[in-house]
Amino acid sequence: QIQLMESGGGSVQAGGSLRLSCVVSEDTASRKCITWFRPAPGKERKGVARIHNTAGGWTHYAVSVKGRFTISQNNARNTVYLQMNDLKPEDTAMYYCAAAATRPDNGCPALLPGVYNYWGQGTQVTVSS
Repeated sequence: QIQLMESGGGSVQAGGSLRLSCVVSEDTASRKCITWFRPAPGKERKGVARIHNTAGGWTHYAVSVKGRFTISQNNARNTVYLQMNDLKPEDTAMYYCAAAATRPDNGCPALLPGVYNYWGQGTQVTVSS
């Protein structure tokens, strides 16, 4: 059983920055992918950034955040971070981190919330204009 806990949310003005943290309870030796999700308005959660915890720290970003958000990990602290710069009002959302085992080919699963087995409780990010 993997447990995840997010922190670091808050309220900022447009153009500001926040760093979210996701502490993962399971030993990082097991291969898995950690993804940050946020709900789109009126829609289900959508993945914005993901990282493979072993494959050289492979990362992938949604188009909407590429160049502004950076996902990283500190395996010694079992923590995944999401550095968010140049925040925009449309980034306002509850942010969740989620974990899933890698595919048989060691790749990360698709950015679909249904394939992620473990979720944190979320941390709220509010960006004002």
